[in-house]
Amino acid sequence: MEITKKDIDSLNAVLTVAIKEEDYSEKVQKILKDYRKTANIPGFRKGHVPMGMVKKQYGKAVLIEEVNKILQEAIHNYLTEEKLDVLGNPLPKNDVEIDWNTPDFSFEFELGLSPEFEVDVKGKKAITHYHIVADEKMINDQVTSIRKQYGKLIAKTEIEKGDEITGTFTNEEKGINKNTSFSLDVIKGKTQLKKIMGAKVGDTITLKTKGLFADDHQNQTYLDVSHDDAHGLDIEVNFEIKEVNKREMAELNQDFYDKIFGKDVVKTEEELKAKIKEDAEKQFVQQSDQKLMDEVVEALIVNTKFDLPSEFLTKWIQVSGENPMTEQEAKAEYERSEKGLRFQLIEGKIRQEHNIQVSFDELKDYSKNMIKAQMAQYGQLNPSEEELDSIAARIMSNQEEVKRLSEQLNSQKLLAFFKENAKLKVKEVSYDKFIKEAYSN
Repeated sequence: MEITKKDIDSLNAVLTVAIKEEDYSEKVQKILKDYRKTANIPGFRKGHVPMGMVKKQYGKAVLIEEVNKILQEAIHNYLTEEKLDVLGNPLPKNDVEIDWNTPDFSFEFELGLSPEFEVDVKGKKAITHYHIVADEKMINDQVTSIRKQYGKLIAKTEIEKGDEITGTFTNEEKGINKNTSFSLDVIKGKTQLKKIMGAKVGDTITLKTKGLFADDHQNQTYLDVSHDDAHGLDIEVNFEIKEVNKREMAELNQDFYDKIFGKDVVKTEEELKAKIKEDAEKQFVQQSDQKLMDEVVEALIVNTKFDLPSEFLTKWIQVSGENPMTEQEAKAEYERSEKGLRFQLIEGKIRQEHNIQVSFDELKDYSKNMIKAQMAQYGQLNPSEEELDSIAARIMSNQEEVKRLSEQLNSQKLLAFFKENAKLKVKEVSYDKFIKEAYSN
């Protein structure tokens, strides 16, 4: 057997595998002999079927199977030994049907080669790393929200500002018949708000849905219409008022603090606000980190220039899926996936050059820390090492869990690398400003 590689250019090559009769004949003969021992052909005793008949019935199928096995193994070994970094899988190049009646065969495969490139993680332009803080307004709003949540409902007969209303929206044409509860502050249409203010339990009022709520998606929540109907819904609905309640906010006292945070964790209003600020800003870190990762990835894709064997990859996409695609579908799929492929190559190079890998011990420690955090939520603050090791061992025996945790830890390590090595500028913003700046486009 002989394998040769001919480079078309720096990104494409053709691999030729020449298989001679001597490469497969011994294996084929052995399999056919085994078949002869077990073949059940009418008119012959088992084990006494003429070899000529066995070859006629099974010979070509066995030949094709064995040659294909040799072919796949040869290609795999060649790519490994030659350390060829290929994209996708080798694609058969033969345009004509193979003549299996000849003793020797030649197979050609197209290869898409991974490009050579350098990665500059630091880059020229600084990327904004947001430090999101909970401002005074957010903290005060959260205090009010919690006090309302733990407060008391006082029944009323007439609607006033700040009340909570329960009733039924109906519209026969759209099939709306929705029992719902909402706070008066979700109503944004001023004309509709005037109609609601002063209405009493038992009243039925007619409202227009256009601009009734701040966001059309709320039509889904309060009117129970489909997503498509919710957008731009412009109809009249009847609303029958069944309950009106005023929510009396909970007092800021020790019972209130203990209910929310546990006994004596918080003792004053200042400590309450500090705790809310701390908890909120911990949650903001994840959003800030995700935004940073997105920005670094985008910058690396834009700034790391290299060509791809696009024609080869389009062909590979066309034939490699469960359902073959048309050429046009494959081109569209390649365009959709190109950025992802580019970053996959960039990420692979970064991990290789900077040895960013996840070891088994790191993964085990990561799973144990995750277990400890989960147990702490249920009041188990000091689990033993034996207990942690036992639970971690069960997790590590599940391949799906190991894959999921490996992806999480790999992402964390890559993010830590970017924080240390990319050119960043830290910007402190409120959450509202972060949303406006980071996602305005």
